[in-house]
Amino acid sequence: MDDLEQAILLASDSPAAAAASPAVRAEALAFCARARDESPPPSLLRLCLSGLASSPHVQVHFWCLQSLHDALLRRRLVLPDDLALLRSSLLALAASSYSASPPFLRNKLAQLLALLIRLDYPHEYPRSTDEAADAMRVKDSMRAQCVPQIAGHWHAAASTLRTADPGVAAVALDAARRCISWIDVGLVANDVFVPLLFDIAMSPGSAAPLAAAAVGCLSAVAAKRMDLRAKVALLRSLLAAQQGFGSADSGLKMARLVTTYAAEALECYRKLSSSDPDGAAALEMLEEVLPAVFAAAESCEDDEVDSNSVLEFLSGYVSMMKAPSEKQLGHLGRILEVVRVQMLYDPVYRGHLDVLDKIGKEEEDLMAEQRKDLVALFRSICRVAPAAAQLFIRGLLVTSLSSAEASVEDVEVALTLFYRLGEAVGEEEIRTGAGLLGELVPMLLSARFSCHTHRLVALVYLETVTRYMKFMQEHVQYVPHLLGVFLDDRGIHHQNPHVSRRAGYLFMRAVKLLKAKLVPYLDTILQSVQDVLGQFTSMDWRNNDTKSSSSEDGSQIFEAVGLLIGIEEVSPEKQAQCLTALLNPLCRQIESLVMDAKAQGLEESSPRALSLQQIIVALNMVSKGFNERLVMVIRPAIGVMFKNTLDVVLQVLVSFPNVKPLRSKVVSFLHRMIEILGTSVLPSIPVVLRQLLLDNEAKDMVEFLILVNQIICKFNTSASDILEDVFPTVASRLSMILSQDAFSAGPASNTEEMRELQELQRTLYTFLHAMALHDLSTILLAPSCRQYLETIMQLPGFRVFMIEKFATGCCLYSVLDKSFDFRDANTLLLFGEIVMAQKIMYERFGEDFILNFVAKGLPGAHCPPDLAEQYYQKLQGNDVKAFRSFYQSLIEKIRQQENGNLVFR
Repeated sequence: MDDLEQAILLASDSPAAAAASPAVRAEALAFCARARDESPPPSLLRLCLSGLASSPHVQVHFWCLQSLHDALLRRRLVLPDDLALLRSSLLALAASSYSASPPFLRNKLAQLLALLIRLDYPHEYPRSTDEAADAMRVKDSMRAQCVPQIAGHWHAAASTLRTADPGVAAVALDAARRCISWIDVGLVANDVFVPLLFDIAMSPGSAAPLAAAAVGCLSAVAAKRMDLRAKVALLRSLLAAQQGFGSADSGLKMARLVTTYAAEALECYRKLSSSDPDGAAALEMLEEVLPAVFAAAESCEDDEVDSNSVLEFLSGYVSMMKAPSEKQLGHLGRILEVVRVQMLYDPVYRGHLDVLDKIGKEEEDLMAEQRKDLVALFRSICRVAPAAAQLFIRGLLVTSLSSAEASVEDVEVALTLFYRLGEAVGEEEIRTGAGLLGELVPMLLSARFSCHTHRLVALVYLETVTRYMKFMQEHVQYVPHLLGVFLDDRGIHHQNPHVSRRAGYLFMRAVKLLKAKLVPYLDTILQSVQDVLGQFTSMDWRNNDTKSSSSEDGSQIFEAVGLLIGIEEVSPEKQAQCLTALLNPLCRQIESLVMDAKAQGLEESSPRALSLQQIIVALNMVSKGFNERLVMVIRPAIGVMFKNTLDVVLQVLVSFPNVKPLRSKVVSFLHRMIEILGTSVLPSIPVVLRQLLLDNEAKDMVEFLILVNQIICKFNTSASDILEDVFPTVASRLSMILSQDAFSAGPASNTEEMRELQELQRTLYTFLHAMALHDLSTILLAPSCRQYLETIMQLPGFRVFMIEKFATGCCLYSVLDKSFDFRDANTLLLFGEIVMAQKIMYERFGEDFILNFVAKGLPGAHCPPDLAEQYYQKLQGNDVKAFRSFYQSLIEKIRQQENGNLVFR
């Protein structure tokens, strides 16, 4: 809390803040924001409560109260134990001397308490036993003495004042509503009161508040808790009291009542079942009021209608169906229409959603949230009556395609529901075209809507086509139609760049799925994408319109092309021809840009630098379609082409090693080349590593070490000379970056720079682990590297890593593995290094090493105590040969106890 308190004071209007520099205040603000937003909710709660209890500073109190308020408002604090702790702490605070605090603190505490009460009252505020007894005594007395008279006054007020003073009449009925749950329901549910309530609710002349109050009373009657059979009788009496209760007009005027009534009838049916006469009667009454429920559901924009209650009922109704009757299928059709209507966007946002400005983004996010329950209801219908759902979708598609006036909103919902249908049906059904899918999918593939240029329609159309791509696996005659979707102005040639890029990504997925089925169309595809490929490497990436916040930057179209060309079913000649046509122009562009940049210089954000980045990204994506077996074994001519391309790309690194974004792209490409070209890239690696060690910061060294780790894992001892050559430079650079002084505590320890240092530290240990596990540990002890190993051993955290990870992992568990064969000469050499490593660690780390290895590591491997003691004695001696012999026998004895399954990997 001390660090946070200091940061809060620096970030507020305290005297400490007045004396601080702007940079320090900015750092303090960032630290406070991370503490508030990134701390786990239980930790944040306890941190704030601690600050409220212990800090003398009002600034700290205000920050703690505000942070708790934000956490509650954003529903981050939801665990019952956390809420209980918060509730008790705040109530204690309010009852304490906090009343003497400044007004702004008292106001903030009041706001926080009000929010907490609003969120969980009355469920988490139980009365004491005495309070509950008092309340029950008062209610019992009222029931016996005055409730009948009070009910008479409610009726009198409603009947006599409905015209003269409807406001007072509404207050009377609202009071009745609040009491119905605990009084004798017969005081309201009778032949006198119920007809009056219905008359007020349905009369066109009734004031809106009064009509709403009457509906509230009737809803309270319907919701009254009682015996199931009594409830059925009550529901029957309500239905008989109002002619046309189940009509659409009733649904519009009494939405709350019909929804409550239907939910109660459904609950009775569920608990009694259709075999019970009362259960069957409940189902009949439910179905009689369904038209009114549908009318209420379709008018959910009305403030009087609780859309959540309507959806909850409809979901419950659908879930109770097993094999829907014809009548129920008709009801399901109405429910599907309710779902469709409620999923529609408001046309007022059409323009905003097309350009996706701030307003459009907010509306899209809001609609995504609102649609969750609707989508769940739709899926339920798809499970219960798949044929009805498919027929409904067919009607929507036909309507949307046949009308030139079809709106963006209607088409978007039709396609969204078709997409969601694909989530409910199985892959086999999609593949075979079961049901109406055999008609619907071809209809979708050939569809061109009048509003297809709109971003919403275009995107959901592409997503829906992608959802049903497996259909083409069994119906190859539609492959040309699928290609048309992705390659014409509905896909990568769409006028909206976001749609075009998404189409490129989805087309790449289509290529991965269909592969060989696309080979006959290779020429057509390459011709169709040629202009898009050229645009990607030539467009101005400084323009905001071309930037993408996601990974879909348009490069996926190159991956799609690479995947196509890399299919083994493509002939060697065709493969070479296509790859040459793709790689050579890109390489020439790189050579030209490098030549110009050498003459005129290269700034990080210049058009040339950005173009070089995009070309290298494109080459990287193309390479994803190829693997080492194809490139180096089956068709080595392809490998030569990629090796030549690598040589061209590496010239960028050699010429401009300090342009870091460009350097990262080259490294990423090299990762791919190592995977597909294998050992043929080894001659190029030393130059690359030397360039990457120039002008390095922490994040650059992370990138460097990840590359070296890949080289180690890929080439093992074949890379030993390279690593021995580069290790001294690596160690020197790391010692400068990861010095003891680089690590600090307090607010500064949570900066981006500190996180980068911590990431570098973790990556370094991974690098050292990789060297040990790939028979490269001798490099650390080579004459040219030994002194630098000493340097690394001084780095922060290295001691803990060596003792807790390296010692037991590399020196114990790896040799316990029975694959560690003492009969192999190379293994014996490695074993000698492992023995020496233990001697060195004992010399450097002393009792800390012994405590972990002897007291924890060996017992963990079930080593007998007497052998562990002998190990300690031998380790202390000066005879390395004797220690090595003993350690080998120790390992073999532990193995005999069948502990060879303790493998460190």
